[in-house]
Amino acid sequence: MWKCPICGREFKNTNQNHSCQGAAKPTTIDAYIAQQRPEIQPLLEQVRVTIRTAAPDATEKISWQMPTFWQGENLIHFAASQKHLGIYPGDLSFAPFTDRLTGLHTTKGAIQFPYDAPIDFDLIADITRWRLKSVTEKG
Repeated sequence: MWKCPICGREFKNTNQNHSCQGAAKPTTIDAYIAQQRPEIQPLLEQVRVTIRTAAPDATEKISWQMPTFWQGENLIHFAASQKHLGIYPGDLSFAPFTDRLTGLHTTKGAIQFPYDAPIDFDLIADITRWRLKSVTEKG
């Protein structure tokens, strides 16, 4: 039997892929990242730094059980899934960078970056700056 070091659940297979549902809900981005699989933690930290650099005055929080950057409203969320990194900037209908999303799975308000392909951190920074601009223009 293998025991997950994050949530403590036991599995027949060593390093069994699973969602640590039994773990306490994180209240900080540090706690969220610490609960994820060790091999994706550096990636999540790099996403965090990328967003923080693009929106230095934003407040970090957990919203909708995801790491969130807030500045007057939620700017952008990110989350780890089994096979991809999800970025959730809100409505992408009028985004100026839609041509750069080719090849990525997208919905109205989400972008999925598969773990088995390079992550475009410049795109994540541009999305964050676009969201910040749209929020500050509203206010």
